[in-house]
Amino acid sequence: MIYFSVEDSIMPALDQRKISRWIRAVAADYGFAIGNIHYIFCSDERELEVNRQFLRHDYYTDIITFDYSTASTLNGDIFISMDTVRSNAEMVGVPFENELYRILIHGILHLTGQGDKTPETKAQMTEKENKALAKL
Repeated sequence: MIYFSVEDSIMPALDQRKISRWIRAVAADYGFAIGNIHYIFCSDERELEVNRQFLRHDYYTDIITFDYSTASTLNGDIFISMDTVRSNAEMVGVPFENELYRILIHGILHLTGQGDKTPETKAQMTEKENKALAKL
């Protein structure tokens, strides 16, 4: 199941069934099934609180992914800062919805094992995001 909830923010207007089908299709491209994925849309302040409490990081970010996956099934909690998604969209000059879709699939790609800490893995992540977005 794919769940969408909100903490300290506003639920984005999403076609949840369409997005869930898309997420399942992308996961299948990488050989995974979807178990329980919980997206939590929140404010920058809530994201910072989660980052500090669980990761000991003291900075704002657009996404935090907690991975509970098994060998072939993706499970996780994915916190998304709506404030940062909005500011990132403005910064790169794309509609908010486009940036939101990118970050939704970014979390799934993390669960499949894709990193983004080096220039090389970041480029691979962007390539995979673009491929996934083309399916939407």
